[in-house]
Amino acid sequence: MYSSTEIALILLNGAVGGALTVLAAYVVRRFTRQILAAVLVLAAVFYIAFAARAGAGSAWIAAEVLGVLLYGGMAIAGVRGSPWWLVAGWALHPAWDIALHYVGPGHAFAPASYSLACLSWDWLVAGYMAYRIAREARVTLGPALGRSGA
Repeated sequence: MYSSTEIALILLNGAVGGALTVLAAYVVRRFTRQILAAVLVLAAVFYIAFAARAGAGSAWIAAEVLGVLLYGGMAIAGVRGSPWWLVAGWALHPAWDIALHYVGPGHAFAPASYSLACLSWDWLVAGYMAYRIAREARVTLGPALGRSGA
């Protein structure tokens, strides 16, 4: 079990990773959604590797593949359709991390530090994406929404 200081440092590391992910995605604006989708899928793929490395068995590997399909589906929907799908994928991924791998039975093979770091990483990415989408919509739709100062 980690001390509160260790947990804070792990969460800080996750936040730094999330910030670097956002920075990379927005520096290469032409591929922002694709980058954020790929990193989301990669975050889920790591759990397959953790399960395989620990010899967790085919049932666990199948469960982790389902996670990749779930988050991969959201990632694809976020690239091809509404970016809100990517926000949802990033925002919901910590449920997989924490519920299944930190406090749930997946803790037997998943590194606790990875699961915890994903919490701050994923929510930072989701929050920033939601902010950018809402900001762009407000800038684009502001006058169309009838804002006249009244």
